[in-house]
Amino acid sequence: MGSIGIESSGPEVVTVDVHATKDLIQTSHVYLDVRTVEEFQKGHVDAEKIINIPYMFNTPEGRVKNPEFLKEVSSACKKEDHIIVGCQSGVRSLYATADLLTEGFKDVSNMGGGYMDWVKKEFPVKAPLELVKNEVPVKTPLELVKNEFPVNPPIVG
Repeated sequence: MGSIGIESSGPEVVTVDVHATKDLIQTSHVYLDVRTVEEFQKGHVDAEKIINIPYMFNTPEGRVKNPEFLKEVSSACKKEDHIIVGCQSGVRSLYATADLLTEGFKDVSNMGGGYMDWVKKEFPVKAPLELVKNEVPVKTPLELVKNEFPVNPPIVG
């Protein structure tokens, strides 16, 4: 596997899969979602301790690194906290994890596969109600059947 631009002289990034992440966030680990606010609001990992601090912002010129990322994480987490970093596919979180380790955070891991893999495994997510409504029939299957076939057909006679 080729290099993706993270210097090997820095701390080694540990990547955990979504199964391990699911177990870890049910204990004392904080889940740090580094996707954009818009991505986060569309749906995110269902975790008790979850923080959304974007690693990058979308701009008209493309994505740019959040210049306040380390400062924002430092104000939300202690350097001794157990942190799992996740994004959409596992790339931004890899860079964010490397930056946090370089900054002196002690126990930071990258969630491999990101939110896409989390959803693929059908693990719990939180999404806005209007998104859920668009994916699920508003009526229950029984109500749909009742509307198609009357339960008590009129007696003709």
